[in-house]
Amino acid sequence: MKIEFVSDVACPWCAVGLHALERALEKIGPGIEVELSFEPFELNPTMPPEGADTVQYLGAKYGIGPEQIARNQAAIRDRGAAVGFAFGARPRVWNTFDAHRLLAWAGGQDAAAQRRLKHLLLQAYHGEGRNPGAPDVLLELAVKAGLDEAGARAVIESDAHAAEVREREQFWQRAGIHSVPSVVVDRKHLIQGGQPPEVFEQALRQIAAAPAAA
Repeated sequence: MKIEFVSDVACPWCAVGLHALERALEKIGPGIEVELSFEPFELNPTMPPEGADTVQYLGAKYGIGPEQIARNQAAIRDRGAAVGFAFGARPRVWNTFDAHRLLAWAGGQDAAAQRRLKHLLLQAYHGEGRNPGAPDVLLELAVKAGLDEAGARAVIESDAHAAEVREREQFWQRAGIHSVPSVVVDRKHLIQGGQPPEVFEQALRQIAAAPAAA
């Protein structure tokens, strides 16, 4: 089973969704062989490098006030805690394009390292409030994920994989993906949103059983 996790580092529900998906895969166990990869999507593609204040940006984008933003963040913190992800303060929203470039390169090196890097990026931003587009942060996390330091530095300091990321983003947009997380299974099935683990588990079991039933 091939699972493509379409998401953005800046998306809090993507952190929830990834951890919920992984909890579901743990419950399923080795009975279903899974190939998991990560695909790019940018919630804030025009965000400048200096980022923006989170409350001001979300308020302007969604037309909601600080109180509603605080309630939304509290709800997301609860959902994250339920699947093992701890949200911290996120004072600024950042541009994530370079993070997607690095993830694209990592996917060509080692799928397990790409997965580790994805987790580290989500933790850095949503857990620690760090800038996932800062070159020093990207290099630090790449090395921590077990990727080659020189190779990672070469990607970060260039525009490597930029065209690839834009092409992949356009591919998913043409396929009808306009919100994330979107979990695409075998290019045939879509599970949308940061679902609870049991929803992912049930859906994946049904998808895996469908060919046999047919």
